Amino acid sequence: MTLWQMQLAKWIRFACVAEVLSPKPGNVNPTSSFGDTNVHHFLQSADVISPLLAVAETQPVGRTILNAVTATNQQVGRNTNLGIILLLAPLAKVPPHQSLSDGVVTVLDRMTVVDSDHIYQAIRLVSPGGLGDADEQDVSQAPSLPFRECMRLAADRDLIAAEYAHGFPIVLSRGIELLREVASSITNQLQQVTALAIRLLAEFHDSLIVRKCGSQIADEARQRARGVLKNDWPHSEDARLQLAELDAFLRDDGNRRNPGTTADLIAAILFSAQREGWWTANEDFWESYLAESGIR
Repeated sequence: MTLWQMQLAKWIRFACVAEVLSPKPGNVNPTSSFGDTNVHHFLQSADVISPLLAVAETQPVGRTILNAVTATNQQVGRNTNLGIILLLAPLAKVPPHQSLSDGVVTVLDRMTVVDSDHIYQAIRLVSPGGLGDADEQDVSQAPSLPFRECMRLAADRDLIAAEYAHGFPIVLSRGIELLREVASSITNQLQQVTALAIRLLAEFHDSLIVRKCGSQIADEARQRARGVLKNDWPHSEDARLQLAELDAFLRDDGNRRNPGTTADLIAAILFSAQREGWWTANEDFWESYLAESGIR
């Protein structure tokens, strides 16, 4: 690997590690698992995909995605990171001399039907829940359009598709803006990531919740997140209680309300913020946390 690829791998790994270690409402974290899927599987997944995504500029995006999903499936045996891979692969392909906002649109526009085919293979490999059937370019069929065009067809109902369609506005603009906002008032990086999750939930309907549980449940999650923000989390007891209630609400119904798309966006935001120099992962903090908590 080149020095640049090694740096990319480091940023990718820390983005994934910070995402899963932070006690975000409704997601897997060190104290909360989903059945037989726990924090160890997500940490293992981070180790698996970081070197594979780091070499994205050497091959088409679709091939990178298929390689990363296949490796996760073979080595971890769970769908822990499909959304993260979909978001990070085109970002990791942007050349080092370009900013992400300048370069990612070119990467997306150069994707072909072959990319679509590889990505559809990756999606079918892990069979994510709640996809249903689409009127056009359904993942159960062979695609006939470049992947960005496929994503445009789903952009009105899926946040990751909308990122592809519109040039990553949440990840590269609003998300980084929110991260910088929380980092200016909260020093603990675990709390920074949790605060970012609350703000994203308060602003956007989580696509996974909508697919699995409907827009009414997604809207209730958003309203509850807004209540947490209104009471100034983490600085007030009322807000801390409301966050616990939001977490319990999202874990109800067998974890079907898991805001998985929000978690995927967070990993992409953390990677992008590191890559663009807006946020630096405190490596000593995260590694010490892993060691002291007994996770590793």
